[in-house]
Amino acid sequence: MTLRPQNRPATLRSLACAAALLVAAAPALAQSAAPPPFPKDMPRFGPDPVLPAPQVSRHRLPNGLEVWVVPRAGLPRVDAMLAVRGAGQAADALAQAGFSALLAALLSEGTLRRDALTLAQDVQALGGSLGAAASADGITVGMQALASQAGPMLQLLAEVVREPAFAAAEVQLARNNALEGLKVSSAEPGYRAEGALGPALFGSHPYARSLATEAGLMSATPEALRRAHAQRFRPERALLVVAGRISAAEGLALARAAFGNWQAAGEALPPTPAAPRQATPVRQLIERPGSVQTTLRLGRPAVPANHPDAVPLRVAGAVLGDGFTSRINLNLREDKGYTYGASLRSGTLREGGAIRGGADVRNEVTGAAMQEIQREMRRLQTEPVPAQELAETQRYLSGSYLVGLQTQSALVGTLARNWVVGLPPEHLVNYTKAVHRVTAAQVQAVAKTYFAPEAYSWVVVGDAAVAPQLQPIGRFETLKP
Repeated sequence: MTLRPQNRPATLRSLACAAALLVAAAPALAQSAAPPPFPKDMPRFGPDPVLPAPQVSRHRLPNGLEVWVVPRAGLPRVDAMLAVRGAGQAADALAQAGFSALLAALLSEGTLRRDALTLAQDVQALGGSLGAAASADGITVGMQALASQAGPMLQLLAEVVREPAFAAAEVQLARNNALEGLKVSSAEPGYRAEGALGPALFGSHPYARSLATEAGLMSATPEALRRAHAQRFRPERALLVVAGRISAAEGLALARAAFGNWQAAGEALPPTPAAPRQATPVRQLIERPGSVQTTLRLGRPAVPANHPDAVPLRVAGAVLGDGFTSRINLNLREDKGYTYGASLRSGTLREGGAIRGGADVRNEVTGAAMQEIQREMRRLQTEPVPAQELAETQRYLSGSYLVGLQTQSALVGTLARNWVVGLPPEHLVNYTKAVHRVTAAQVQAVAKTYFAPEAYSWVVVGDAAVAPQLQPIGRFETLKP
């Protein structure tokens, strides 16, 4: 029905009255719409799903390249990743921090046969993707494609790995972008703290150089990149993982066609030396005048990925500071309200490892937060972890690991990255079993070995006014801005 003009005021008055009634009734409606009470007795968790062991067909080509093929049912897709050990950040010289990240990024920005645009168009035409990344121990180059296009895409992967152009214009663009990003990052207190913590943990070892510097980025000239590529990219230090709707024989044939005649062109770099397992603690206050909060970072050296303590240390670190329900986070965030988040977790590399973490806290609770972290470390040493807490931590670690392996690309990437740090393919399925085998006694034992507060270096970035609060932790060196 169409309202006549003379009826509109009455209609508006009716709507206003109805709105007023709704407002008045809102409390009653809210009460009636209250959610039902939470069940008193929650059902028990079911057993963790078993990760099926992938059938890895392992081969070595005459040039030394390892090839792993993992046939899988499912979508008609193939994922592949080539990992080169010893090509990453640990291979950068002292003045080259950040060099390897540019080296990896520029691999897919043009080859000797195709410029960057042509390469991107050819990858897109095949319906695939291609990318590279650098880590401390290596560089990985990965691809995805439909199974029908696996051969052509693997040929493009080989071209990117073996024949990158490092064209001057592409190098300059990548370097300029990285320098701009460095300007933004270096202004952040967390970046400054991490930059100081690396040398405190590893001294002069290459693992200390994890963050880029301006000098390191500027050292990435086309000529330097070509020399580094010739030294670092070698078939005898590489692994190719191929997985998907493909047989073992087909995968090996494609690998031979793409990489069978690959030969090293330069003199090999020496292997990365073993990293220190202990370090003299360093304590620094990096002044940031006017800062309204303090950035805390702490850490110590630990063990490599293949060390027997690696998994028990991972579990102990998760109890202490890895995850929302970890002790340090619950203490500093939920109980004390000092921070939005706090952590302390272990990480492993091929030749070493480290435990590191921290928090951003209000200035007035800087010292108190540091002491609470130390108190939780001591408690883990002196009190056995309750059975329920240990079981929940193990479920968190194994569950998050299994979720992270749901995709085929994640499977390929995990196998390749595990190989880079010295872990066999069996680690893929053995990890969750090892996590659940860790006992409370083992957690307490590794806590006594690796979580002694006096063994930790501290880097504090904040206003000079927080200095008196640091005295209970030890003597701090003050660094002016």
